[in-house]
Amino acid sequence: MSSHPPAVGTAFFPERDVAPNGTSSGAAPGKAPERLRGLPRRRRPAMIALAVAMAGAGVLVSAAIYQKADHQVSVVMVTRPVPAGAVITAADLGTASVTVGSSVHVVPAAQLGQEDGQIAAATLQPGTLLAPSDLTTAQPPAAGQALVPASVKPTLLPASGLAPGSQVLVVPTPGDQGQSGTGTGAAALTAPVPAVVEAVGTAPDSDGLDVVDLLVRSASAAAVAEQVSTGQFALVVTKRGS
Repeated sequence: MSSHPPAVGTAFFPERDVAPNGTSSGAAPGKAPERLRGLPRRRRPAMIALAVAMAGAGVLVSAAIYQKADHQVSVVMVTRPVPAGAVITAADLGTASVTVGSSVHVVPAAQLGQEDGQIAAATLQPGTLLAPSDLTTAQPPAAGQALVPASVKPTLLPASGLAPGSQVLVVPTPGDQGQSGTGTGAAALTAPVPAVVEAVGTAPDSDGLDVVDLLVRSASAAAVAEQVSTGQFALVVTKRGS
């Protein structure tokens, strides 16, 4: 039997390492180690600011497009033909809802009825929108113009007829002896005179002639009147009524 006393010592049992997330680095027996949780993404301030700026720009562009876009409005429309210089009546106009641009000048439907009794500054065609420039309170002739009635044989008018607003030339035609209409020179026309058709009679007169009202320059009015009184003239259309 040994005489040496039993050895006395200290036993050391090391613990498992602890991971930064609080879990042990060593896996317990029979248990799979846990995966580390993913760190949250860092949001970039610059990208957020860019997204906000693009959204704001989109709102501004949309607002600008909406302001400039064409919208339907109720306006005054011509329902019956009205010759230039004729008095406009309530039966000649109506209303319609249309889409017009900001550059198109129209008369709002709320003003329907205010045009009654005004003068058509130009020939108005059915189905067209009434513009403020189509109206006037002054009846022709205007300053510097004169209105000359001319009786014309129907056979000397165009087959399609004449319309108010048409531009014509009053052309003197030779007489039976090869002379001009009057033969006096000073009063007769020696060259074609431009004129604008103001109105056309709806029925021939007692002599079977159509009466056409012509707007001419005041300086030429006397000569045109004397020439047409002889019946020795022709009307040459240079432009149809507008």
